[in-house]
Amino acid sequence: MKISYKWLKELIEITESPEEIGVLLTGTGLEVEGIEEVESIKGGLKGVVIGEVLTCEKHPEADRLKITTVDVGLEQPLNIVCGAPNVAAGQKVIVATVGATLYPTGNEEPLVLKKSKIRGAVSEGMICAEDELGLGESHAGILVLDTDLPNGTPASEYFGISSDFMIEIGLTPNRADAASHYGVARDLKAVLNRAIKLPSVESFAVENHNLPITVTVENEEAAPRYAGVTITGIKVSDSPEWLKQRLATIGIRSINSIVDITNFICHDLGQPMHAFDADKITGNKIIVKTVAAETPFVTLDGQERKLSDLDLMICNETEPMCIAGVFGGLTSGVTAETTSIFLESAYFDPAWVRRTAQRFSLKTDSSFRFERGTDPHMPVYALKRAALLVKEIAGGTISSDLIDLYPNAAYDFEVNVKYRHIDRLLGKPLDKSLIKTILNGLDISVVDEDENGFLAVVPLYRVDVQREADVIEEILRIYGFGQIELSAGLSSDFLSDFPVNDPEKLKMRLSELLAANGYNEIITNSLTKPEPQASLGESVFGNPVKILNYLSEDLSVMRQTLIFSGLEVIAYNTNRRQKDLKIFEFGKTYHELNGKYSEKERLALFISGNFQEETWLEKSRDVTFHDLAASVNQVLSAMKVKNVEKEAADANIFQQGITLTLNKKPLVTFGLLKSAITKKGDIKSPVYFADFDWDYLLRQYNYAVQFKEVSRFPEVRRDLSLVVEKKITFEELRQIAYKTEKQLLRSVNVFDVYEGANLEGKKSYSISFILQDDQQTLTDKVIEKSMQRLITTYERELGAVIRK
Repeated sequence: MKISYKWLKELIEITESPEEIGVLLTGTGLEVEGIEEVESIKGGLKGVVIGEVLTCEKHPEADRLKITTVDVGLEQPLNIVCGAPNVAAGQKVIVATVGATLYPTGNEEPLVLKKSKIRGAVSEGMICAEDELGLGESHAGILVLDTDLPNGTPASEYFGISSDFMIEIGLTPNRADAASHYGVARDLKAVLNRAIKLPSVESFAVENHNLPITVTVENEEAAPRYAGVTITGIKVSDSPEWLKQRLATIGIRSINSIVDITNFICHDLGQPMHAFDADKITGNKIIVKTVAAETPFVTLDGQERKLSDLDLMICNETEPMCIAGVFGGLTSGVTAETTSIFLESAYFDPAWVRRTAQRFSLKTDSSFRFERGTDPHMPVYALKRAALLVKEIAGGTISSDLIDLYPNAAYDFEVNVKYRHIDRLLGKPLDKSLIKTILNGLDISVVDEDENGFLAVVPLYRVDVQREADVIEEILRIYGFGQIELSAGLSSDFLSDFPVNDPEKLKMRLSELLAANGYNEIITNSLTKPEPQASLGESVFGNPVKILNYLSEDLSVMRQTLIFSGLEVIAYNTNRRQKDLKIFEFGKTYHELNGKYSEKERLALFISGNFQEETWLEKSRDVTFHDLAASVNQVLSAMKVKNVEKEAADANIFQQGITLTLNKKPLVTFGLLKSAITKKGDIKSPVYFADFDWDYLLRQYNYAVQFKEVSRFPEVRRDLSLVVEKKITFEELRQIAYKTEKQLLRSVNVFDVYEGANLEGKKSYSISFILQDDQQTLTDKVIEKSMQRLITTYERELGAVIRK
């Protein structure tokens, strides 16, 4: 962002040099990246003076050259050879003396004047034409002046050449309040304890009602405040030099007087404005609304754009005229033929402007400010100020009441601040009166103060100051970072409440656990192809989230699962003879269902190939379901998750698999992927996949250490073999056991399963039960009673046959 030093001096008293102001601003957080002198004529015509031609004679060696003597206020006149046809004795002329640097019109390289000999005659300077000075295009002859100024007067004084300094600030995104000269002056006000001088607008007055404009705001969410006024009888022309120079200093090209005024107000007060040709406002109606999707609209750059139904538009009775807060329309802007205007000054919601500007890739001075947050209290003052400037520069009459639609006024932010927090974060206790002086200098009011703290009332234009830490940062940046002495030992502190379950720390802990078990982490693209996901059916993951401006079909949708990105990694490695793989990924998935979008965090595990390499002691073997199950259990154990229940996994994805649920909500699904899925990734070997709902898993983590005394009494094992229907799973047997023997049963394990021709339609389980009493040693009688209770329950509920 560029700031004019002279412009800044009009707002606040400045006796410091531009360099000193740069140091002060950098100290407040508005880092000055450079200071450059800017002159209305490049080079400022230094070394160029007014002279008087005393004599003019023909050069003896050249018909087109003349030898002159020119009085430039020195003791002796200068000898100058001149080739201009109109040079003559007695003329007042512009002379570039030896050592002067000129920037001729159309020349890229500057011209440095040196003492020289031209056809044998000494020449001690140059009598200049208009183009040689960079003042215009003419080279017909030298400039002949009509002036009584004494010889030797600097040409810059005659031409009224002005000089200014451009201060370039690297504005951080949070400092929307400083995106103007007024905003920068507010920081200087707090640092220097000097008052700001804003021009008065008390002379603003409605002069007639010849051009009333009706304004309707249909979308108050996107346009919380909208103000405007009409001015008739204006004459659009070039801007005065002072306005051109102000804009030129900060790199803005002058267009015409009306547009220049709106640009001036934008950079002066931070309030973007727009001027409409009132004759183009059909029906004398302004309607602030959204329009139908795909509505064509031609912007000021002549490009046709297709609007969406989320683009806020400024419309007349029949058509859109301007993209609110972003860019004007081609047909409704001010031209040389414009005689009446409607001036707009508004507060638009930052999110609406940001979305539209990003969608159209339009970054304007207006959108830069609106999308960061402007001051809702500024539109009316800025409107009056602009209207008065229009009357001063372009003439005209204010011909309507000032319209100000502000149905839901916003209130200042309120932040509770504790003095002990200020001292703790600053690392140095500050006097309470100094704290209040700094805050008052920043227009932050201190109310409800007691010995412990106060309530800070923060103005709306400080959108970045809404927390206690923000207020303390404001105190620090004005007090000065350099005034905080370094302590003997380094330390840090914070005010934020951090969650007990830090997701990043838990991710790191699990990553280390998986890496220790042979897994490698992968990070894949969230953008993917639509075809593989679509093959699973919409019922599995919902509808895909499509990219509106995708670069290729291969990157046109957001991924709905981590399956296919993981398979791409497996295929890539397999094709390079790296077939034994154990990989994991933390990543997000994206879904759309019934018009609602969601984003979920997942943890995925993949294993494929051999579980271990072949050695002299043991042969290699393929990975199995139980290898993946062991890893899943390790993750659940590390996250301290217990009491999960089992269900069958989705048959659309898994050839065989299990879903572990907690409180009837899926926690992790794992198993062998269907070959139809792996073949889509050109993978021939089996791939086992586990998909954790990381968000849900994270919520289950309990960092508290749980323990109990180790029992002093021995545990007892009893085995049981039973024949049941083939469809009955071990999980059902386990749950029945725990439900039946709640007091003594510690664990249940299956150590043998048999299916054979002699057990048609049935299956035999051999199960071990561990029994223990924490209060006493178990007797045979108690043990037999518990086992009989289990047998009876299995026989009654499952029709089990107990094998003796």
